[in-house]
Amino acid sequence: MWGVESRGMLLALFLLPGLCEGFNIDVGQPRVFQASPESQFGYRVLQWGGDGNKWLLVGAPWDGNGQGDIYKCSMGLQNSSCAKASLGAVAPWLRSSAGHLGMTLVDSKDGGFVACAPLWSQECGTSVFSSGRCVQLNEELQLVGTIAPTAQSEWGGTYWDVLRCATLVSPCPLPGCSTYMDIILVLDGSNSIYPWEEVQAFLGNILGRFFIGPGQTQVGVLQYGERLVQEWALGQHPTAQRLLEAARNLTRQEGRETRTAMAIRQACTESFSPAQGGRPGATRLLLVVTDGESHDGDELPAALAECDRHNVTRYAIAVLGHYLRRQQDPEDFIREIKSIASDPDEKYFFNVTDEAALSDIVDALGDRIFSLEGTHGDNESAFELEMSQIGFSIHHLEDGILFGMVGAYDWEGGVLEESQRGRIVPPREAFQEEFPLELKNHAAYLGYSVSSLQLPGGQRLFVAGAPRFQHKGKVVLFQLDPTGTVTVAQALMGEQIGSYFGSEVLALDLEGDGDSDLLLVAAPTYLGGQSREMGRVYVYRVGQDRLIPAGSLHPEPRPQDSRFGSALGAVPNLSQDGLTGAVVGAPLEDGHRGALYVFHGAPGTLLPQYKQRIEAAALGWSLRYFGISVDGRVDMDGDGLVDVAVGAQGAAVVLRSHWIVQVSAWMSVEPAAVSVTRRNCQRSGSSAVCLRARICFRAETRARNPVDMDIDLRYNVSLEERIPGSRAAFDSGARRLLQRRMEFPLGRQSCVRVPFHVLDTSDYLRPLSLTLTWALDAAERLVLDEASPTTIRKLIPFFKDCGDDDECVTDLVLKATTDIVGSRQSPHILRKGRRRMLVEVELENRKENAYNASLCLHLPGNLHFSSLVLQDPSTVKLECSALGGHRQHCSVGYPVFRSQAKVSFTLELEFSCSVLLGHAEVMLQATSDSTEATPEDNVVKLSVPILYEPDLFLSSSGPEFTTMVKVQNFGCYPIQNVTLHMALPALGHRQATILSVTRVLADNATCVLQPPPEGTQVVPVPPEDLLHVDRLDCSNTWCQELSCRLGRLERGGGVSVQLLRTLHNSFFSGVKFQSVRIVSSVWLGVAGGVLVLEKGAQRRELVLEVLQGRRVPVSLWILGGSALGGLLLLALLSLGLWRLGFFSHPKPSREEDEEH
Repeated sequence: MWGVESRGMLLALFLLPGLCEGFNIDVGQPRVFQASPESQFGYRVLQWGGDGNKWLLVGAPWDGNGQGDIYKCSMGLQNSSCAKASLGAVAPWLRSSAGHLGMTLVDSKDGGFVACAPLWSQECGTSVFSSGRCVQLNEELQLVGTIAPTAQSEWGGTYWDVLRCATLVSPCPLPGCSTYMDIILVLDGSNSIYPWEEVQAFLGNILGRFFIGPGQTQVGVLQYGERLVQEWALGQHPTAQRLLEAARNLTRQEGRETRTAMAIRQACTESFSPAQGGRPGATRLLLVVTDGESHDGDELPAALAECDRHNVTRYAIAVLGHYLRRQQDPEDFIREIKSIASDPDEKYFFNVTDEAALSDIVDALGDRIFSLEGTHGDNESAFELEMSQIGFSIHHLEDGILFGMVGAYDWEGGVLEESQRGRIVPPREAFQEEFPLELKNHAAYLGYSVSSLQLPGGQRLFVAGAPRFQHKGKVVLFQLDPTGTVTVAQALMGEQIGSYFGSEVLALDLEGDGDSDLLLVAAPTYLGGQSREMGRVYVYRVGQDRLIPAGSLHPEPRPQDSRFGSALGAVPNLSQDGLTGAVVGAPLEDGHRGALYVFHGAPGTLLPQYKQRIEAAALGWSLRYFGISVDGRVDMDGDGLVDVAVGAQGAAVVLRSHWIVQVSAWMSVEPAAVSVTRRNCQRSGSSAVCLRARICFRAETRARNPVDMDIDLRYNVSLEERIPGSRAAFDSGARRLLQRRMEFPLGRQSCVRVPFHVLDTSDYLRPLSLTLTWALDAAERLVLDEASPTTIRKLIPFFKDCGDDDECVTDLVLKATTDIVGSRQSPHILRKGRRRMLVEVELENRKENAYNASLCLHLPGNLHFSSLVLQDPSTVKLECSALGGHRQHCSVGYPVFRSQAKVSFTLELEFSCSVLLGHAEVMLQATSDSTEATPEDNVVKLSVPILYEPDLFLSSSGPEFTTMVKVQNFGCYPIQNVTLHMALPALGHRQATILSVTRVLADNATCVLQPPPEGTQVVPVPPEDLLHVDRLDCSNTWCQELSCRLGRLERGGGVSVQLLRTLHNSFFSGVKFQSVRIVSSVWLGVAGGVLVLEKGAQRRELVLEVLQGRRVPVSLWILGGSALGGLLLLALLSLGLWRLGFFSHPKPSREEDEEH
């Protein structure tokens, strides 16, 4: 049984701080930055900074009604706050759309960073396209450039040059937007055009179909006849209202010639130039309206060649009014106008009957210029990159950036590389093998996540996730050449519908050698137990040419909505052994409070079991969705250790790392062994064995360049830990537990000495244990290495005097005999009054010392231990104690039963009065803590079959005709299964009835009276022979038998049977005899079991004596004399009474008569 001292020792061990701590991410002192939860501050976090100051960049994509913004949080002072970038002031185009800037963040090589607004949208005609945009910022949060890779404008100069549209109030154009056009209208203003008002009406109608505005369509007008007039340049009238006002005020130039070639050359070479408002990247359209053949037709081919060289698309409208009014053939005119129009003619050539009919073609012309937005031909989707949402995911490359375009190609998705190789955009067909065209409307969301793998040998693979592909998700690994050709190396498929497999991917370089070792793929909505969104993170090992599945990471198994894998982050040197670890966010755990899991790296893999689970509740703040974003690449506080940043809803948390310390400890004890017989000191007034332990500590770190620091250590030294009973104690007053603390420098050894002593004990073979346990005390920057031990145990042996091998080999020989003998055929009978059994025992040790020698006595339930008596005076000491369950344990020669020693003794055993068994069995077994050479002679079993003779007393009493028979138990044990038998003479000569039983009264017995059995051979006595026979019994009469089954007879208890009988006179009448004895027999019987009755010992006779009656004669004189004497006596009595006045009666007085 554990004592109070033992419980106190265990409690003290459990109270040691950090005793089981094995993690190095500090949760006690988090750095928490907070802002508006509605802004989704914390949606993305980025550790940022060089060798100097460190900042935490936090994205708030819903800040400013969805415009989004970036916060810069200083890691300097503890109470420092975050500065808002307010990028809408330096990039006004951000205010034009809810782009959710800050949904993605990535640092750049020049010390700045890139933030994306993937939902930024721009109007394109009547549609709104979410193409997305990204911005580059420097350390001061100043706008360096706008990155719009899906725009038609090209990069200029070096990689991070500012785009031409970076500082414009109006946004840059959209790719493929049909309204981003520069249109020059070339109007024939010669005299043949009539009426001019119809031309003005046409001009106003067609301008009304154009989407005029910055970033969309701008229109210039050139009028010609004999000379050219640039009525207004491109962009001169930036709004539709001003443009229509100018059209209403346009007048005809007039002229006798139609110099169409000159006008076309002028328009294509100068009107689209930047000097005239032309925009690089805008679609160039030339719309020519004329009513006659040109006078410079021979120059027309050269002019059209200039248009082709400047990528100008030409629409030509032939007005036939002049020809029809003069009834001339317009065939040559139409041929010339068709040559002006781009091919095919059915799309770019129009003709009208006169000027008034120009308005009839406005709708058809507008539809041809602006294809139906979002469609091709037969309602085929036209979306290419218009809805690309560039920057929904973003990955930093060594020489650029890889963008995910989740909305490209009708939300099938795509990627875009912007690097020193230029801009590479794979076309829709590039991934056709992985995303068949027949599944194009299934919205695979390729580019939802992007990353890259660096393979051995320098080869690089891009990684893109498509979490909605066939509802299970897919991850594609591919190469991308400068032409946009995609070579798919491998595709990984999800296993569960709706799991969003591939929504997060992370490449891990475990050793930091530049080559990728693992790829983590998250499926955050993977359904686990109880159909909860537990999430799953798959691990793939990077092989020579393929990725090999390597299991998954293991979060907490409790079923709950977790979305484990919503955020993935690599943490280099997390365990300070040079290996990269990983952190995984689970923002829905604990009722949407969130948690972060920490996984350590191992050579070639990532340990699947998490090393630390950081729950939001443990940080002491009211956090929600903790773990929605993570970043862990930078030492934020300058202590040489990487720290981890975690995003939550409305908060960003920075968790510091602790130094991992390995503490080595060792112990030595002097003397090295405990002597059993030699006591070298006095403790508490008794002899004892004193010893002294030397305990040393040394602390190291995993880091290659550790910093100087002191180790504050708390340690426990315990004797016989978790073992009941005390064999040793410390000299300091503490019994079995010593609690100390020590401070020593890192990398140096420090030692202490602890004295203790050994108490008197019976356990000399089992070594004494000395246990040392340690932990860091109040360590703000340190944590014990969870892989190194925190406990050592030293075993101190006892010196046993058993030869050079120090192993005691003994040979105990046990002999025993008993004083009772019996066999199965002839069991030993326990007579009345004998209840004891003697066992003679001899134990001898024929070899080396036997430590803690003992003799164990096993008795059955019908035997009890009474006493032990040594036969001869001996120096061997025997002490016995009861163990319970009819067992006795006797120590022999404690503590040592020496070699060649012998001991003889007598065991006195007593039979039980409550348990009766058919055998008296005794087993003796000799044992010791030493090694036994011949164990077969260490056990003796004695077994004697026995029967019990009960001590019953049978008696009878009462008149002859009312007989009481008693059976009493005078023994010590209860008796049952006993039967009382009576043989009662009933019938005599010629079946004449002699005696009959009229009633049987029995207490605690069941009686049955049987009539005389038929066929019994009896020689009856005739009545006339009764003068010569004075005994009637069952030999000469027919007897009835009365059998009574007695109930349980307790010790001292008894049973009574009362018998009432009637003597029949008819048998004896008319017969002469003097006396006859009628003899009945009474005896006891036992049915089976362990009881036995000695033959004849319990048999009695009941005798009823019948006497012959005689007549006595009486004479007459005797009768007369008797009567006369009686009369005389009566007379004498009467005379005496008269003399005494007995018969006189006094007369009443006169007064009395009057009163009456």
